[in-house]
Amino acid sequence: MSTGRVWATLDPFLERGPTLGRIQANKAFLQALLAQDPFDAYRFYLPSKAAGSDFARLAAELPGNLPGLSKVFLLDRRDLPREIERTPHHAFHLSDCIMHPAYLAAVRNARSRQIFPVTAVTHSLSYARYGQDFLKHLSPCTTPRDAMVATSATAAKVVRGYYGLLRQGYDLDPAAYPEPGVEVIPLGVDSTLYAPADGRKRQELRTRLGFGEETVFLVLARLCLSSKMDFLPLLRAFHRLALAGTPLSAVRLVLAGHAEPDGWGRPTFEELALNIGLALTVIESPSEEAKRELYQAADVFLSPSDNLQETFGLTLLEAQASGLPVVASDFDGYRDLVLPEETGLLARTIGPRDTSDVDLLAPLRFDNHTHLLLAQRLAVDVGGLARAIERLSVDPAARRAMAQAARRHALGYSWEEIARRHVALWETLWERPVPEQPAAAHPMAVDYARVFASYPTKRLAESDTLQATRLGSAVYRGQDHPVVHVGMEDMVDMQAVRSLLVLARKPRPFGELALALPAAVEGIDAVRAETLVLWCLKHDLLELSRG
Repeated sequence: MSTGRVWATLDPFLERGPTLGRIQANKAFLQALLAQDPFDAYRFYLPSKAAGSDFARLAAELPGNLPGLSKVFLLDRRDLPREIERTPHHAFHLSDCIMHPAYLAAVRNARSRQIFPVTAVTHSLSYARYGQDFLKHLSPCTTPRDAMVATSATAAKVVRGYYGLLRQGYDLDPAAYPEPGVEVIPLGVDSTLYAPADGRKRQELRTRLGFGEETVFLVLARLCLSSKMDFLPLLRAFHRLALAGTPLSAVRLVLAGHAEPDGWGRPTFEELALNIGLALTVIESPSEEAKRELYQAADVFLSPSDNLQETFGLTLLEAQASGLPVVASDFDGYRDLVLPEETGLLARTIGPRDTSDVDLLAPLRFDNHTHLLLAQRLAVDVGGLARAIERLSVDPAARRAMAQAARRHALGYSWEEIARRHVALWETLWERPVPEQPAAAHPMAVDYARVFASYPTKRLAESDTLQATRLGSAVYRGQDHPVVHVGMEDMVDMQAVRSLLVLARKPRPFGELALALPAAVEGIDAVRAETLVLWCLKHDLLELSRG
């Protein structure tokens, strides 16, 4: 196994499941990193053999010409402490900032000879449990080489907001409980996969989809009341145009996306569209190919998001790469992606000053209900939305100019560039000074021996005298072989067990054995020595002398 510059992760980056932005982004990032191939090895420390098998199947579907693919190694996560002790790692990067970065930093501090960077990327940030998850980041294990990678400037503000709120609430000293850095690197888009169609293909797509000469406004989002956006303000915007005398016969609204099985209010929406004379096409759960064709057939992309669950806006990049001007809300990461008056138009949003009533019950209710309640008190300016829709519906020259600018803008978000920015970040993090010996135990990690000390009758003491049993004597002579459960192979090394049993041929205090075993067997420390003694007691290879 190569041991040059090693990139590593605890996550597979490849998943099956509904086509969500997170799943798409993780796969695209990994593919770009393996194509760029800046490392000598790519290690995936996965939690189980099943996870490894799933990864191998999905990796087989990646393009075979990725230079880094042949340098991918799958390892058991149980081997993580030993491997980072043996092998220098250049960086660990996680596909989500929530679960593991703080605990990984503790393992690094305990076992690695060098403090390598630990980074993790943000996705949705608005779930009620995330307060307790971000609290883990404020830890004596965190160093200046650790960073959260926020996908937008507003996401970075949210992460820092969590840290500030938690630090204030728990009165945490920044020197004792440092926080990771927060860096901004956006997600990317595949501009070869998402690209404008030529005139002939575009006309064929529009004919097949039932579009005529009208201006087609496309919304591509999860069709769900509690995520992404409320669609009703869109209808209000079109209704404003009708009331002002703008003929709606010249426009069409297309709603497409993954549909929730329990419905999203489609009958009501269709009835309201009919009442105002708006041509409406609804396409539930289109395939990935069908989504790309919708981008190519449409004229304008609409995304008036109002939901805190949205963080970045991958569809806005896909739309611009496909040559569509964008009309969107001035909200979250959207304002990073749309250049007003150049690649699209933004409608202002107005949010609450006080959410204490929602905050109180958020930890006790389902997140989708919390998201819905919060979205219903965040307003997208319907008048501004209507003006933007009208402007792009009646001015084809403006549409064309913005479409061309949108395509050029999206080319700057290639996944290759995003991967290069991550590599540059890891190099920069290495330059940051770190404490000589940062903490190696996370304060939220359970010290099981201490917390559960009252469970057993007694704890092993240095004065306890131990001796090999008859079965233990047979084992060290090679006359018997104890059963080692699957999954315990790393903990129970039979060479070390036999050495221990030899040392305990005659009664000896545990304190002596704990010193003698590490001297006799390489790689055995005091904790492993105690573990082996207790395992041998459990399996009747050792016994405590009476008296």
